[in-house]
Amino acid sequence: MGADAAAIRLQPPKDFSERLAMSGVNDIRSTFLNYFAANGHEPVASSPLVPRNDPTLMFTNAGMVQFKNVFTGLEKRSYSRATTAQKVVRAGGKHNDLDNVGYTARHLTFFEMLGNFSFGDYFKEGAIELAWNLVTKGFDLPKDRLLVTVYSEDEEAASLWKKIAGFSDDRIIRIPTSDNFWQMGDTGPCGPCSEIFIDQGENVWGGPPGSPEEDGDRFLEFWNLVFMQFEQTAPGERTPLPRPSIDTGMGLERMACILQGVQSVFETDLFKTLIAAIEDVIGSKAEGGAEASHRVIADHLRSSAFLIADGVLPSNEGRGYVLRRIMRRAMRHAKLLGAKEPVIYKLLPTLVSEMGRAYPELGRAEALTTETIKLEEKRFLTTLDRGLALLGSATESLSAGAMLDGETAFKLYDTYGFPLDLTQDALRQRDISVDLAGFTSAMERQKAEARASWAGSGEKAAETVWFEIREREGATEFLGYETERAEGQVRAIVAGGAERPEAKAGEEVAIVLNQTPFYGESGGQVGDTGTMVGEGVRFEVLDTQKVANGLFVHRGRVAEGVLKPGAALDLVVDHARRAKIRANHSATHLLHEGLREVLGTHVAQKGSMVSPDRLRFDFSHPKPMDAAELAKVEELANAVILENGAIETRLMAVDDAIALGAMALFGEKYGDEVRVVSMGAAKDGSAKAAYSIELCGGTHARATGDIGLVHIVSESAVGAGVRRVEALTGDAARDYFIEQDARVRRIAATLKAQPAEIAERVETLVEERRRLEREVTELRKKLALVGDGAKSASGSPAREIGGVSFIGRVLEGVAAKDLKGLVDEAKASLGSGIVAFAGVADGKASIVVGVTDDLTPRFDAVDLVRRASAAIGGKGGGGRPDMAQAGGPDGDNAPAALSAIEEVLGASAVAA
Repeated sequence: MGADAAAIRLQPPKDFSERLAMSGVNDIRSTFLNYFAANGHEPVASSPLVPRNDPTLMFTNAGMVQFKNVFTGLEKRSYSRATTAQKVVRAGGKHNDLDNVGYTARHLTFFEMLGNFSFGDYFKEGAIELAWNLVTKGFDLPKDRLLVTVYSEDEEAASLWKKIAGFSDDRIIRIPTSDNFWQMGDTGPCGPCSEIFIDQGENVWGGPPGSPEEDGDRFLEFWNLVFMQFEQTAPGERTPLPRPSIDTGMGLERMACILQGVQSVFETDLFKTLIAAIEDVIGSKAEGGAEASHRVIADHLRSSAFLIADGVLPSNEGRGYVLRRIMRRAMRHAKLLGAKEPVIYKLLPTLVSEMGRAYPELGRAEALTTETIKLEEKRFLTTLDRGLALLGSATESLSAGAMLDGETAFKLYDTYGFPLDLTQDALRQRDISVDLAGFTSAMERQKAEARASWAGSGEKAAETVWFEIREREGATEFLGYETERAEGQVRAIVAGGAERPEAKAGEEVAIVLNQTPFYGESGGQVGDTGTMVGEGVRFEVLDTQKVANGLFVHRGRVAEGVLKPGAALDLVVDHARRAKIRANHSATHLLHEGLREVLGTHVAQKGSMVSPDRLRFDFSHPKPMDAAELAKVEELANAVILENGAIETRLMAVDDAIALGAMALFGEKYGDEVRVVSMGAAKDGSAKAAYSIELCGGTHARATGDIGLVHIVSESAVGAGVRRVEALTGDAARDYFIEQDARVRRIAATLKAQPAEIAERVETLVEERRRLEREVTELRKKLALVGDGAKSASGSPAREIGGVSFIGRVLEGVAAKDLKGLVDEAKASLGSGIVAFAGVADGKASIVVGVTDDLTPRFDAVDLVRRASAAIGGKGGGGRPDMAQAGGPDGDNAPAALSAIEEVLGASAVAA
């Protein structure tokens, strides 16, 4: 079994109560990992919360997720034993504990799963012995309070517990259900389980597993051992695995409860510290009805911070939607505690202090996490106020004893982030309830629609064929950092998801070689293209991808001959294209550092695209950049380019790289060794070794001068809290400036001015145009009042119709907004009468009718304008008896609209 487990156990205290006080969460985690490391297990870092190898999962929900392909045989590791402290989120999909958090003793959305794994090495006896030694020696749990369950048919496990732990039959409970039989899926590896329980004492209600009272808390399960020994080939059909394996999981928070002698995870040391910080920041004690809110905030703070550190940002779909729900639930509880401004982000330093040592990504992402949570809090406070207003509007007609329909309650919850319990609380004082059945129905319908539209998560699972080739041939050796030309041997030809014995001229296939200088697309950098030439055969590479953990796949077309496995080829990367890609990739690093310097250290890469003709860089930032900020970023990048310093790449341990100041892409998984790319001289006063230092597996220019220059051509929004800059370098940037210069010279020639004078000349022309437009407007107004020169006997431009003075004009080019003023002026000049002006522009007409006060008893301006509106295809109009307006799409009929008004006036005279 390796080193004696007792050698690394906690020193036995004088009594049990003293032992309880010694076992902090960080102590438990390190004790577990050190114990298994001392017993020959490879300590493996936690995988990200966003799964990289399982498209069926929204979040990593168990420690075995990162080893799934190892268990199925698709992947091999350099070790056969492993141990991890895996961060886990269960807040979406099948495993969703969100709504229970804060109201039960142990439900959490984020927790840590401690595990040990054997990949065909030790099996049941070793797993049980390791667990028993750690539990009873390392953690010093009383043996007489422990019991286990086994699968009812697993007599081997029962016998081993008797042998190793000395258990009697009554301490080994046989469970016949699937609770003690684990399956990866309908087919695949499976096997019986054995769970370890502790009796928490007679003062806690509940019975042992398998009893009617098993749902009580007296007997607490804290460790599950899965004995993976069968292959399920079909329902009811299992065959023994050739190399049985072990997958275990122990809940860190549950073990903390046991060792610290508390009944709730929220009473453990870590949560006590977080809750104390919440009390201090918000000013509310975790007592009485406020206790649940403090617990919700503490748990949701952990989930939010870890998800953001692994690359998830709040959004309205997928993982981002779940994160937003978690964050807003915490923020709503902060509001219930009396917070009137953003406060959750102020708790991050405490969380980083408590957990940052075990999970350094928390510290690296602290600036980004702070900005993200703060921005989301500001938005939610606005949303909360709006939700209360909408709730008031939706229920204003309801009286005491009434019920709000479930659809409305769900809309408030789903669309506006307004939780159901808050809706219920707000309505309870008015004795109004919520149709919970209708709410649940709407919720289930939305979930069903979401499941139907959600295409999976994580990186797309590689086809089985690539894993088979990877297992057989090993990883492709990449030579492209040092050369763009090399020799390689074809190891596999694939088409249609299957291997082929050959490929003929004209066929499109994918090939794998033992080594290659072609870069496989990853990290935002596109794959290489080029040619491969051998004896009687030529293959054109159209794209290169990297799959199955290090297998380079070259997709292209056989241009000549017949290609077969085993053929030796001369591999030539398209040098000109690669050079442009390298320059653009190096430029993204300079822009990244420039953005951090200009905008702040919260800036972190959220995506990129590096192609030969342009580059795109996405980064975290809550608002648009102004012209001055963009200019400064560009200036900083070009200053480093002009230095023409060497771009250095080194292989380093990931911890050493981070200590050096290298930036890592949050959520990205790095191996033991990483490539560190540095460029430019560090600025005065900086402790960094270079201007830009990043972990990066891409290809780069040899020196910054090779970039030529960089020019940002656009800045835009990608999503909430994410911005994007697009830029050009080298020849592309030069061509862009040449085109711009040509445009400037054409404009200068048109203006008969020097290029340096065109800005001033254009400003003068614009101002002159504005002045002329104002003069034209004034002239049109005067023309509208004067008319065509025809006047009545009194000298007025009005005509008398039916005994009423009337001015009617069609005014070309007069804006609708100016018509009312003109009508008012005309009414004043008339003294008594009716005015109708129709403005025509872009084929449409606007009509305003004014009636002097003495005539409003006889004529209503609204009635008149509606008659006119019909003539121009309008749908009526509106206003007051003395002034009304309307519009229509048919400007050509504006004269007919005025005639319609004249007909009304004439008819009124006849009637009189």
